[in-house]
Order: sequence, then structure tokens, then C-alpha cells
Amino acid sequence: MKKTFVLAALLTAFASGATAQDKPKVDPATLEAVTKAMWPKVPEGWEKRVSFDETQKQCSEHRNEPPGAVFDQIKAREIATVKFPADGNVLGDWKSGIRIANDGRGGTFTDRPMTNGANCYACHQLDLAQLSYGTLGPSLHLYGKNRGFKPEEAKATYAKIYNAMSVMPCSMMPRFGYHNFLTEQQMKDVTALLFDPESPVNK
Repeated sequence: MKKTFVLAALLTAFASGATAQDKPKVDPATLEAVTKAMWPKVPEGWEKRVSFDETQKQCSEHRNEPPGAVFDQIKAREIATVKFPADGNVLGDWKSGIRIANDGRGGTFTDRPMTNGANCYACHQLDLAQLSYGTLGPSLHLYGKNRGFKPEEAKATYAKIYNAMSVMPCSMMPRFGYHNFLTEQQMKDVTALLFDPESPVNK
């Protein structure tokens, strides 16, 4: 109840004094404090999940529309976090990629080790057989085919899955690799789902 009251008070404070044409000012420090207050007993290993990094602070401050200089700053910082597979291969098993894309399970406190899915269909259409999918992100149907199945395009896609903000600062897409939410193999498998010619995505 206390958390709900604090959040409601914060939202009211943000909205007060703003006209329909004005965007309420967001104070990243206050927002982070409220977020932390919602999780007073953070499980071991989750500390980073309730603390804002510099990129999240900047995106909050600019309401996900950073000006040019900040945009470039964020992009450079996030590109530096991307780690490619040591073997140089970004393609895994597309059939496993289907299961990962369909899996909406997010690491819960009781999962040891945590078991996560990418939940891709929550935001994207991937293949024509999928009847229910979100539209927050663009359709990915024929994704690899439209890119000529080029290795450099597959590598760029792996990087976006690893850290979407390395491609588009303040992207709404999760930073799967940056937050260790998906394993390297899982990210390879999802990349293969998008790029393998036999994948239903490319049919």
C-alpha cells in the first residue's frame, strides 16, 4: 500500500503544472529512488536491475528522445558493451530460437539458475503462422531474406539483440545480453531464427 501511495504521489508531482502541450519534467534520481523503494529486499544478483545506469538516467531525463549530442554519447557507450561470441559465429539453432522467441518466462526470484525467454512475439510478428503478436516493434517476417542472409547483417542483428541501445539509443527493446537476461547461445539461436533460410521467419 505504501509503495502504491509513493508511486501515485510521484506521478502526480510529475504531472502537476503541465499543460496538454508540455511534457512533465522527469527527475531520474527521484524515479530511481521510487523504483528502489519498490524492491526493499533485492535478491542477490539483482542489484543492477533496480538501479539506473547512466544510459537509463539520460533516457528518462529526455523522455526517450535524447538530443543529438546525448544520442551519440549513449550510442558510443552502449556499442562498447556488446560482446560477440569468441568463435565468431553468431548463428545457432533456429529451431531452438523458436522456443526462445515464444517463451515469455522472465527470471523469477525462485529460479536458480534463472530461466528466461526472449518473448519476441510480445512486440513483433515473426512468421505468418503466428496469429497473436504485438505491434510495438516492426514485423520481422522475411527478416533475413530481405537482408540477403548476409553474415554482416547477422552480426549486426546479434549486436541489436545483445544491446538494442547500441543501435538505437533509448530503444524500448530489452538489452538482453547487457543484462545477462539471455545466454550467448540463446542469442545465437534467436539470430538464427531470423537468418536461417529454413526458418519459418523467411518463408
